[in-house]
Amino acid sequence: MEEGKRKGTPSAHTIQNYVNALAESYFFYDIKRFDIKGKEFLRTLGKYYIVDIGLRNYLLGFRERDSSHALENIVYFELLRRGYDVAIGKVDNAEVDFIAAKADERLYIQVTESMLSENVRNRELASLRKINDNYEKIILSLETGVQTSYEGIKVKNLTEWLIE
Repeated sequence: MEEGKRKGTPSAHTIQNYVNALAESYFFYDIKRFDIKGKEFLRTLGKYYIVDIGLRNYLLGFRERDSSHALENIVYFELLRRGYDVAIGKVDNAEVDFIAAKADERLYIQVTESMLSENVRNRELASLRKINDNYEKIILSLETGVQTSYEGIKVKNLTEWLIE
């Protein structure tokens, strides 16, 4: 074997140990998935958000098409900064980007670059429409001048929301 070269691939256990170490050192934050209808946390399919997008870009390379993940990352950390407990929502087979809760307040949030496409708009609205409670539902978009509402689901500009 050549010096410095490893044979084979690391085990899932080894990778999980690395991920756990990064989470314990606050490089990654893990977020659990919550079944909205079943009202319980799920054991699988959580996500990780990285503290520094620049580090993510360094490790994975900058990818223009990945900007929606960066937007979610920004929203996640802003919700934490505002004091919310944050989870990913699952309702039927649909995902809600974030459930943000504190005291008796709860927000359901979808994050998207644009709401101009009818397909994207319908996709983002679909999961929120499946939630049958009266908590606030918001879609955050990079579109400017989109302060509007669809059946009580608010659409806000992400940049303006960040400085509220």
